[in-house]
Amino acid sequence: MAGHSHWKNMAHHKGIVDAKRGRLWSKLSRAIMVAARNGGGDPVMNVRLRVAIEDARAVSMPKDNIERAVKKGCGELEAVSFDSLTYEGFGPGGVAIMVDILTDNRNRTNGEVRKIFERGGGNMGEPGCAKHMFERKGLFNIPASAISEDTLMGLALDAGADDVQNLGQSFDVTCDPTLFAQVKAAFEKANIAPTSASITQIGKVPVDCDTETGQKVLRLLEALDDHDDVQQVYSNLNVTDAMMASS
Repeated sequence: MAGHSHWKNMAHHKGIVDAKRGRLWSKLSRAIMVAARNGGGDPVMNVRLRVAIEDARAVSMPKDNIERAVKKGCGELEAVSFDSLTYEGFGPGGVAIMVDILTDNRNRTNGEVRKIFERGGGNMGEPGCAKHMFERKGLFNIPASAISEDTLMGLALDAGADDVQNLGQSFDVTCDPTLFAQVKAAFEKANIAPTSASITQIGKVPVDCDTETGQKVLRLLEALDDHDDVQQVYSNLNVTDAMMASS
């Protein structure tokens, strides 16, 4: 779980710092469009849309862009139709990887993502080969400076969360995806601002690798994340500080 959180924080940081804001906005627009298409344009009633909009706001995506994406998803504006897919595979060291995709061309994306896996020392597998190694959860990362562990534990569990894990500088709070909005609202009411909040896939059993292998996995995850059609990348790698320091 800790490894997952560290990778997502790193990916989020790189998405901003490495001048990839435009590409990130494009990915988030797709996510908003698909969420609106599947669940309607009201974020109060559509949790997936609400999360997508909050993600967009978190990286300063303009309000006009967000509203335009919602209208496209609802059919009020002409838009490309995207298919939602999940690819599964393995990286160096046998690390399991899942990749959420939104694409307007399945064949192109399949070939391109497969090549990224191969170039990164991994391989893309058949559907179901890795999914059983993950579980879908709501995940919040809370700075340790914001609240004590005991107070957070009480607040989170009262709100319906499953677990609170102490990572040293921060806490990971997990919950059932259906309770994501409820737990988030409890944090907002207590004036606790998570560093990140998402509905994600978490590895059931983290895989330990040596530093060199772990760095290869991180490079593969980043290469996958850089693809325009990739929305999210998940792995069950147990990320260490040494891996992060040289990534």
